[in-house]
Parts: sequence; structure tokens; C-alpha cells
Amino acid sequence: MCRLTAPDWRWLILLIPVAPWQPSYAADAEPVEAVQVTATRIAQPLADLPASVTVITGDELRARGVIDLATALRLVAGVESPSGGDAGPASAVPSFWGLHEFDAFLLVVDGIPWGGAFNPAIPTLNLNDVERIEVLKGAAPVVYGATSFVGVIHVIHYAAGHASDTAQVGFGDHNSLHASAAKALPSIGGFQQSLAVDGQKLGFDDSREGIKSGNLLYRGAGAAGDGILRVDADIGLQRQLPPSPVIRQGASLTTLTPLDANYNPANARIDENMVHLVVGYAIPTPAGQWDTTLSYTHSHITDIRGFLRPTLIDDGSSQNADSQQQDRTTQDLYFDTHLNKPLAGNMTLLAGADLLYGLGKQTSVNGAYYVPLNGAAIPPSTTSLHVDEINTVSDTRAFFGQYVQLQWKPDGRWNLSGGLRLNETHENNNSAHVDGFDPTQDMALNSTKNVVRLAGTLGASYRVWQRGLDETVVYADYRNTFKPSAIDFGPDYTAGVLNPETAQSYEAGVKGVLLDGHFNYEVSAFLLQFQNLVLQTTDADGNPILQNAGGERMQGVEFESRYRILRDLDLALSASYHDANFTKGVATEGGADVELAGRQLTLSPHVLASTGFIYGAKEGLNATAVANHIGRRYLDLANAAPTADYTTFDASIGYRHGRYGVSLNGYNLSNRRPPVTESEFGDSSYYLLAPRRIFLNLTLALD
Repeated sequence: MCRLTAPDWRWLILLIPVAPWQPSYAADAEPVEAVQVTATRIAQPLADLPASVTVITGDELRARGVIDLATALRLVAGVESPSGGDAGPASAVPSFWGLHEFDAFLLVVDGIPWGGAFNPAIPTLNLNDVERIEVLKGAAPVVYGATSFVGVIHVIHYAAGHASDTAQVGFGDHNSLHASAAKALPSIGGFQQSLAVDGQKLGFDDSREGIKSGNLLYRGAGAAGDGILRVDADIGLQRQLPPSPVIRQGASLTTLTPLDANYNPANARIDENMVHLVVGYAIPTPAGQWDTTLSYTHSHITDIRGFLRPTLIDDGSSQNADSQQQDRTTQDLYFDTHLNKPLAGNMTLLAGADLLYGLGKQTSVNGAYYVPLNGAAIPPSTTSLHVDEINTVSDTRAFFGQYVQLQWKPDGRWNLSGGLRLNETHENNNSAHVDGFDPTQDMALNSTKNVVRLAGTLGASYRVWQRGLDETVVYADYRNTFKPSAIDFGPDYTAGVLNPETAQSYEAGVKGVLLDGHFNYEVSAFLLQFQNLVLQTTDADGNPILQNAGGERMQGVEFESRYRILRDLDLALSASYHDANFTKGVATEGGADVELAGRQLTLSPHVLASTGFIYGAKEGLNATAVANHIGRRYLDLANAAPTADYTTFDASIGYRHGRYGVSLNGYNLSNRRPPVTESEFGDSSYYLLAPRRIFLNLTLALD
């Protein structure tokens, strides 16, 4: 039996009957049944699905003034997504089911794995002109392969020929500015087109931290022969000035360094240029609807920064920080072809094959320098430092898969689904280390790993009761999957390709609709068993190594509801209790070995809750408010460094008249700055929650 301590009870103030918002200011106030495509790649109502999926509409995102993935996911049950992390202030680290890792979930954009065969590419994620976001809990479905254990975030933009048809410009604190526009273009000979462009410049309390970015998304589709040809082109430019994480000393963060002090080298930056192209073709055939997609993404990143050493020496001369100057190129190729065939007896068969191919190359030139801990001086440029080491990596990975999925609705109550996938993963890694002090320490290694493994899902839902728009549905599902070990593209020399991590999950729940369709809810429970967890330990000589030696168990209960009180007033509530623990393993932390069994996962709170309201109308006053609570958690593996719970508040107030609108938006209004993400590059280093931000937005409807 779980027991809440006194501080944990504070989250109960958020328990107002509310939920992720639907666009209540639409002309038609009647509820509209939400439909998803992520879990099965077949459009179907959420109520019929034997899984937990939340749909966030684009209207909600725009009404709340969402500016990043962190604010987009504020109201999703059991999900935490603080912005920032090792990928820079434009990134985020979403957590599902209590697992706070940057690579444990799958990010999909318009049906394409975003980040390909490597890691979710959140910094280049474009939230302009989004039609909806679908959030699936648990392992990725068989149609996406060995890419996720705990969740899928699917960002879906308006299709070609459709758009939000809006333009916006915003002015914020710290000389921040953003502008965006999305418009459905005139069709050419029946070929439909859309264009979305956006750009931003964000400043922070730290004057050396910032984001400059620009995106262009073109979507086109039209008849070609007997089918439909579609073409997408996405170009993203990203310029980030990274912050410095804060060192933990003992059980708490150090007080020796001022808040928002920046210890990065003078030339620090994370610059990325990305080009993404998609060609797809869908055609009806006697065997079913045949859909083929081919995408290619090229990304080049320059990553220059430094990290304080946890000893925090400040004697005026000794080196107390390590630098990295990285040049990285990744190329991703995704190919999928599948048939969607309706069968007799109200069954649907989906069968196909796909390939996810990635090529990543990186060179990291590392050095060391001294910087005063008071943050008053700007450290030297990496170009003036001694080259202590050069580490290179060239990794090629190919994930092949053949999959089959069957859905059967024998009557109006049952929905049965199952999927099976044969995974064939091939990875080749070439790593090298050049020592800047002792050439005898130079080393190189080639490592290859091939894995053939089945993965699958099985689920069922049953409509227990229905009257008009109201209903009650119970469901359960089982998923078995694995994931090749991630490459963090960090500064260190890492030799060898590890075994894949594996997981089995069980989920059951009840979902329903009441009050003539105006109130819906879902309660779910889950259990996930995790094996072959990658841990950092030491070899016989005391050198750090990675090995498959750990296990985890994640279990919990989540609740989410939606309530449309009035035509223009929607309320929202989500609450969850997670229990995420290690089941085995020994890891090195702070120079000592830690026995992990029974310990809580780092930065994994038991309690999460959120509540909010959105008041909107086509004309006149509109307002939103969102509160998000994150419970007490531990910063370290030994569970000796607890950090307090916290609550953030976002709010907006605005006015619409005809085609014009104005709004004032605030984020993290309480300006809480707790540690939210641990760095995988800096030792005992933690990134803080992004500070308060205020924006004044002017909006123009283009339709």
C-alpha cells in the first residue's frame, strides 16, 4: 500500500474535474468524437482503442499559446516534459510511466520517425500549423519497429491543401520575438499545396543563453495515375547558445555557483542545419489500399560547450572544466510500404515492411580550462585550448521489419487487435581515440551487432454500456518489444555495440463518456518489466565502461478527464501515481558503486497532476490557465539526494474581434527553477526548469 507524505498531499488542490481541452469555441458546440491513427495506423475512435491515447488538438495548442513540446504536453496524464537538456534549450526530455530518458520514447512527425534510427530530434520539431498531437502510452506499435518502450508522440500537421490559415507575431521579455504564418496555397491543376513558415529569437535570464531558429514546411498532394502522390519538404535552421547545468555536491545542488551563471567556452554554440524530404504514393488495388512512403533527412550539427568538474576547484589557476568541440552529421532514410485490406467479418488486415537506416559520424576535440566559479569571467574559446584528446565515431544502423496487424470487430461491443513484427537490426560502429598527451594510449575499435527478434502486441476492448452518446469501455493490452542501445554522441570514447534492451508491458483500464458526450474520462493501470538495462560501471583498471547489467520495474495508475461545462468553457484534469524502481544492477556514481535493486529511478516522481481551464469564443474575451504539479523525486541513483516537489502555472488572456486577436501569455509564472534533467555529458550536473517567460501576441486570420 502506498502512503503519501505530508508534502505529497499538496497536489490534491489541483483535483478539479477538468481535462485536456477541446475547441469549445467552435460554431458547433456538440461534442466531436476524437479519432487517432498512431496506435494502429488505421483511423478509429479513441473509445474503441485497447490502449491509452490522448489527442491534443491544434486549436488547443494555439489557444494556449503553446511555444514548445514542454508546454504542449502539460495536461497529458502521467507525462512530464521539461524543456532543455543536453540537446540545448530548444529541446526537451519527455517522461512516460516514470522513465526520464531522452531516448526511451518515439517521436513521429506526419508518420515519419523524427530522429530516424538514432534519437528523437526534438530541437528541430516544428509545432507551427499542427492539426493535432497524439500521445500513446507504452511501447510503439508494430508498424514502427524497435524504437520505443514507454510512449509515442505523434505530431500531425495539416494535410496539403489545408492549414490553420493564421499569421502571428509575438514580443517577449529578454528581447524575444517570434513570428509564424500558415496558409493553404492555391491548387495547381488539382495539386493541393500548403506552406507554413516560422522563426523565433528567444532570450533568457542568462545573457549568454539563447535560441534562434527558422522553419519552412511545404506540403503538396494530388492525383497521379490511379493514386495520390504526396510530397513534403521541411527545412530547419537552429542556432542555440546553451546554458550551464548546476553541479550536485552531496545531497543538494551547490551554492558555490550563482543561478544562471554560464561557464561554457566563449565560442559555445549548438548549430544545426536540417533538410527533410518525403515522397509518398497511395493507390487502391484488388489486394487493398497500398501505401508507400520514402523519406530522407540530412542534419549537420556543430556542438561546442564545456562542463564544470564536480570537484568545483577555484584556486585561480587549476583547470576545473572540460570542453568539447564536436562536428556531427547524421543521415536518416525511412521506407515503408504496406497494404490495408478489409476482410469479411468486420476484420481489417494491415501488412507491410519497412526500413529505418541511419548513418552518424562525429568528431569531438576535447580540452580543459579554468573559469572562476563566480561566473564573472567568460572562459576562453576552445580554439585556444590544448587538444587533450580527439574521439571519433562512425555508426551505421539498419532496422528492417516485416509486420502484420489484424483488427476484428465482431459486433458493436468488442474490438480485438493483435500485431506481430519480425525485427532484423544491423549495426556497425567504428570508434577511435587519439590521446593528446600519450600516443601509446591511442586506440580504435570496430564492433558489429546483428539481432533478429520478434515483437508483438495484443489487445482487446469491450463496450460494457452505451446509451446515446454516453458509454463505458474496458480494455487491456500486452506488448513485447526491444530497442537497440542508443548513441548519445557525447564527447567520450565509447567502444562496442551493446545488446538491445528489452521490455514487456501490461496495461488495463476503463474509459467512458457521460453527460450526453460532454464529459469523458479514462483510468488506466500499467506494469512494465525492463531487462538488459545499460549501466555505467568500471572495469578492472577503474576505467568507466557501459554494459547490459540492469533491470527496472515501472507500475502505476493514471487518470484523465474532459469536461465541457459551457459552450465556451472547458476544464481539464489529469493525475497519476508512478512507482518506478530498479530491480537489479550495480552502477558507478560519484566514484563509488551503488547497488540499485529496490531504489527509485532518478528524477522519477511518484505523483504528477495537472489542471486547467480554457475559455474561448470566436468573438470577445478569451482566457486560459494551466497548473502542473511534479512530485518529490531523487537526483541520484543511491536515493540520497531528494529534491522537493513543485508546481508551475501558465496563463493567458486575450481578445478576438473579426480576423484580429491579441493575447498576453505567461509561462512558469511562479518562476520556479528546480533541477529537472540530469546531464549525460557533465558529471553530477543538472539542468534547471526554464524561467518565467511573457509574450504579447498579435494574430491575424488569413482565411
